[in-house]
Amino acid sequence: MLLIDCPYCQEKRPEIEFTYGGEAHITRPQDPSVINDQDWSEYLFVRENSRGIHYERWIHSHGCARFFNAVRDTVTDKFVMTYKSDEPKPTKAQIATRLAVNNARQASRLNSEQE
Repeated sequence: MLLIDCPYCQEKRPEIEFTYGGEAHITRPQDPSVINDQDWSEYLFVRENSRGIHYERWIHSHGCARFFNAVRDTVTDKFVMTYKSDEPKPTKAQIATRLAVNNARQASRLNSEQE
């Protein structure tokens, strides 16, 4: 089971308490009535869907009921970090640092389990 860290509750909770809300950092057009059908269609339906690091929106639906953003690796299905909706998108350097910290913690846990 995945544990997701809610940045508002400041707790790691089981994934069943959360609902996926789509790709994060999608900017809504300022005035949808003036854009053409092609651009509106792309806004509504076209998403990055990349392999690897992906920015996502989630809601803690069975908790604080607040939306937040997450960085998740779609290859390993592991959450790299979560952050509040009003916080800026993490840089690649911040993500790399967090990945290194997470990997070091995992290695430390594995070593302590083997002893």
